[in-house]
Amino acid sequence: MGKKMKYLVVLADGLADEPISELNGLTPVMAAKTPNIDKLCSMSRLGLFKTVPDTLHPGSEVANMTVMGYDAEKFFNGRGVLEAAAMGVELDDTDMAFRCNLISIHDEKILNHSGGHISTEDAGVLIDVLNTELGSDVVKFYKGVSYRHLLVIKNGKGQIQCTPPHDVPGALVTDVLPTAQNVESKSIVSFVNELIAKSRSILESHPINIQRANNGKPKANSIWPWSPGYRPQMPTMNELYGLEKGAVISAVDLIHGIGAYAGLKSIHVEGATGLFDTNYEGKAMAAIEAVKDNDYVYLHIEASDEAGHEGDFMLKIKTIEDIDKKVMKPIIEQLVEGRDDVTIAFLPDHPTPCKLRTHTRDAIPFYIYRPDGKTDGINVYNEQSAKEGSYGVLKGTEFMNVFINDNK
Repeated sequence: MGKKMKYLVVLADGLADEPISELNGLTPVMAAKTPNIDKLCSMSRLGLFKTVPDTLHPGSEVANMTVMGYDAEKFFNGRGVLEAAAMGVELDDTDMAFRCNLISIHDEKILNHSGGHISTEDAGVLIDVLNTELGSDVVKFYKGVSYRHLLVIKNGKGQIQCTPPHDVPGALVTDVLPTAQNVESKSIVSFVNELIAKSRSILESHPINIQRANNGKPKANSIWPWSPGYRPQMPTMNELYGLEKGAVISAVDLIHGIGAYAGLKSIHVEGATGLFDTNYEGKAMAAIEAVKDNDYVYLHIEASDEAGHEGDFMLKIKTIEDIDKKVMKPIIEQLVEGRDDVTIAFLPDHPTPCKLRTHTRDAIPFYIYRPDGKTDGINVYNEQSAKEGSYGVLKGTEFMNVFINDNK
């Protein structure tokens, strides 16, 4: 009997893109120098993967759940609850949990979704102030990382349509405020919109934001709650796929939250930021170590997505080259060369085109390396080459079944 196979997913969030005229019609991954990504590609089989059902918003929460093998239409119940799980926040069945960004508003328009990439330390001070001024038996803010936080409303009842702030840079605030999906939800929507308005009056003149303005940085001058939901009931990956022991590595609470419900251990890497200055090498080494003791490891790298949201294609190229050199090179050296017990998937969760600065639901390119030597003979990885791959187009839970069971 051979060795038990181990499975590693390297998820380059938002890597996929569209042709860019300034790059002579190339996408960032086509323009980037990626000898290691391409090396493993040449040893793999390729395909396209539709990670977002037509019925759901193309968010990282939906796309990553799908990559992990969950039917998002069945199990997704808002991003806030996933981040609550990552933060260890216990939710009652009637608690409504929101992802809560600190954002920058200027001239009544959303300037950015990230509070100008506010530091975790400064953001923590602002969240503490919001809890002091707005917190109650009903309302509680929980601190996360950088601009990413959590809002919980006790006994929150209603159906609310919220717009993710990263989808609408430049939009008038009044055009994208939360709205009620039925008459019964009008009171909770009014309550949430009032919280937004009150947060603005509190944060605008806070010393941290005055200092940011003096330093030429955008103010983190408003909260923006979105993706509300209630605690989901999700089976573990062991129950679904027989993967007894797994781990997730990420700088983003959302990914750890999905992992918590999936029964995966959370691994946090010092210096992992969720941005383009993240500790790539540390995350790669954490994944290599985790493979020793786990059947399944999910390595999530956020950097390319943030560059896409910034609309900065040169920065996106740099993040892809950093992933190639600092992540894929050591993974190939230690988990591929001289080993025959690790299957590796490389893929983004969704495209984040620099021109749009937000996510799309287009199918993403992927490859799966197996030690069995089967390849498609495709030597470069990008959005076009994957169309020629032998996997064709997968959707929903098909990818995970193919990855784990090699049934296509």
